Amino acid sequence: AGEYAFPAHMTLLDTMRLLHDGKTIMRQITIPEGKTSAEIVAMLRADPVLTGEITEIPPEGTLLPETYNYTYGDNRNEIVRRMQQQMQLAINELWPAREPDLQTKTLTETLTLASIIEKETGKAAERARVAGVFMNRLRLGMKIQSDPTVIYALTNGAGPLPRALTRKDWEFASPYNTYYAAGLPPQPIANPGRASIHAALHPEKNNLLYFVADGTGGHAFAATLGEHNKNVANWQAQKR
Repeated sequence: AGEYAFPAHMTLLDTMRLLHDGKTIMRQITIPEGKTSAEIVAMLRADPVLTGEITEIPPEGTLLPETYNYTYGDNRNEIVRRMQQQMQLAINELWPAREPDLQTKTLTETLTLASIIEKETGKAAERARVAGVFMNRLRLGMKIQSDPTVIYALTNGAGPLPRALTRKDWEFASPYNTYYAAGLPPQPIANPGRASIHAALHPEKNNLLYFVADGTGGHAFAATLGEHNKNVANWQAQKR
């Protein structure tokens, strides 16, 4: 049983062979890294060939973003279960090989940091460096001050903020807002991919404390506030 594709002018014999061999259509859904659980559930709900109703949004950080195969009529809850299984498999593989003396002591803290890394940069070469910045800040007792955490606090993970983030938003009272609250948020702010989890477990050892967009899709990093202010001025000049 399943969904079949019958090419135009297919003979009856070839039709019988296709059905006999069970060559059903295999569909795919690709979950991008950094999507919130609510966004992933919305993607599954929007697929008209899937069945079953998802009644509860899974906790953030429990679904592994990657491409999943499915067939016509598959249950949405089963795909969610597979995503959760794949995340657990990734954790079981990556967690034992973590670096010693990390500022993140628990799995929840690690996945939370990984989710922030995922939202902060899309460049593979930057992930470990961004992780190093946040580790340095945690070690020194500095606030994380990550814009994606503010957005999550404002939207509760429902989706993108439908406007530009403002300095006033930094004052929003929420344990997820790392401009307002010290340390990491109480749980992940999205579902990180394997690369960001790896970066959180193997941060680059550096003395960097700041970074800002550089206009190329990446970031300019700095060890001092003075250097960072120059980078910010350069970025603002580019935007103008």
